[in-house]
Amino acid sequence: MTRHTFDQIPEMQLSVADEAAISALLALCFTTDFGGRSFFTHHHHLRLVMRGGGAIISHVALMLRSVSIGGQRVTVAGLAEVATDPAHRGQGHAATLLSAAIEAAKASPAAFLLLFGQAGLYGAAGFRAVANPVTQLNLQSGAASGLMMLALQGKPWPAGVLDLRGPVF
Repeated sequence: MTRHTFDQIPEMQLSVADEAAISALLALCFTTDFGGRSFFTHHHHLRLVMRGGGAIISHVALMLRSVSIGGQRVTVAGLAEVATDPAHRGQGHAATLLSAAIEAAKASPAAFLLLFGQAGLYGAAGFRAVANPVTQLNLQSGAASGLMMLALQGKPWPAGVLDLRGPVF
């Protein structure tokens, strides 16, 4: 039986080997072209990985960011690149990493944890869909959709346009 281990890796401490392993995992799990990178458009602040047999089999990225919602400046955490090797799915790895990501975000200055996606995993973790219009610096074609939010500090979600002040997570 393969033993699984969990690591939290600050972006500045990401090894070349781990970066290559995450890049390969993302290429395996997404149809989006990451260009051989371990991130879509920009580096993250924290990587959470599950290892099995020494290999990275599941990954979640977190970043801390200042956005504007309805003209109000809000610090949020962004969740990105949630991926599990297809050979290791259904074993709770993504749920474990998501739980750890939520705890890391709660320990940060972020008032909300945001993601763009609709997987049932997110709703089960307490995320809810929000319908704010979103503006972004769009480095790729296509608009952001599937905005979901998890309140971290008990504050109500603000109404109004969500200006990401940069690309999506």
